[in-house]
Amino acid sequence: MTRTTRTTRALSLTAGALVASLALAACGAKTDDTAADPTGGAESCVDTSGDSVKIGFLNSLSGTMAISEQTVRDALDMAAEEINAAGGVMGKQLEVVAEDGASEPTVFAEKAEKLIKSDCVAAVFGGWTSSSRKAMLPVFEDNDALLFYPVQYEGLEASPNIFYTGATTNQQIIPAMDYLKEQGVTKVFLVGSDYVFPRTANKEIVAYSKANGIEIVGEEYAPLGHTDFSTIVTKLKQSGAEAVFNTLNGDSNVAFFKEYKNVGLAADTTPVVSVSIAEEEVGGIGVDNVVGQLTAWNYYQTVESPENEKFVAAFKAKYGEERVTSDPMEAAYTSLYLWKGMVEKAESFAVGDIQDNADGVTFDAPEGTVTVNGENHHIAKTALIGKIAEDGLIYTAWSSDGAIEPDPFLEGYDWAEGLS
Repeated sequence: MTRTTRTTRALSLTAGALVASLALAACGAKTDDTAADPTGGAESCVDTSGDSVKIGFLNSLSGTMAISEQTVRDALDMAAEEINAAGGVMGKQLEVVAEDGASEPTVFAEKAEKLIKSDCVAAVFGGWTSSSRKAMLPVFEDNDALLFYPVQYEGLEASPNIFYTGATTNQQIIPAMDYLKEQGVTKVFLVGSDYVFPRTANKEIVAYSKANGIEIVGEEYAPLGHTDFSTIVTKLKQSGAEAVFNTLNGDSNVAFFKEYKNVGLAADTTPVVSVSIAEEEVGGIGVDNVVGQLTAWNYYQTVESPENEKFVAAFKAKYGEERVTSDPMEAAYTSLYLWKGMVEKAESFAVGDIQDNADGVTFDAPEGTVTVNGENHHIAKTALIGKIAEDGLIYTAWSSDGAIEPDPFLEGYDWAEGLS
């Protein structure tokens, strides 16, 4: 089965389930015909009759994920202000309704439903952990609403009601493993938070490793927010690992890297590749604890382009010279502009019209020009392996040869058969 067939099937199956539930999922009376579902399903309560339209921001401003998600909210706020200053979307100003997901998947689901049904937003932007996304997914499908999700994730998913502006597996995890293989690494230790993203990502890494002559010498998980890594790091040190693949999220990284350093492990002998540590987290962890370590993303503050220079300058002007930019917040910033492009191409705020017109919408993002794949709702992205420097910034050590087309179901990899 080709990737096209499977992703189309995934979207159509989800849509099929959606149609069956639409009659029970209506979110209120529509106030304007442009907001109605053109398929004749659930009516939208989005009000586009005035000179403004509501959108929702849903991020963790409290709990273990706040260390990462606050900067995403900041980037979304900046994008909304820029868009409003430039005339809005189809002449309408954006009215932001903001909620705190509190680092809890159930809270994300509850707040998403509130934003859709009570606040009547045209789209929601946010989420970080895959657990939060999985919890929100049925809410958006059942209510025929749109979520723009800005963070790299484990792949193996495509929903007609989610646009994924962070990396999928073949744009981050696989390039990171390719890089380790190129460096001659043959023994890898896996450490991650105990939830869906790390466990699924590590299943993919294990399958990749079996096909590429790499031995997984340990696989350990800790609850989100966990702060005692003495046992896990001891196992790591005794494992003979030549590198570590780190899928820890949030403030657990602070405790992990402090313990890693305490036992004498170092980047030049046992490097750690992290996929959830960006510039914002480096400061929280402490530069001394992670200098020389590796990261896998699609954007760094140090990317050289006119668009990024303008973006970084604007962010620092708004939030302070000491603030840094990062991949997830850049993807969130980009997501709001992509939604704007979709609405304007469709000449409509209606979900169905946006879905029908999403394919091919582009934006000259700080990371480079990005284009929406209307089939699987992901975007093409260039993979970057970076090294954390003493100044707290991350500098590109390796780059893919151009943008990588999204392959969320890993159709292009024989070793991934059976994972999805």
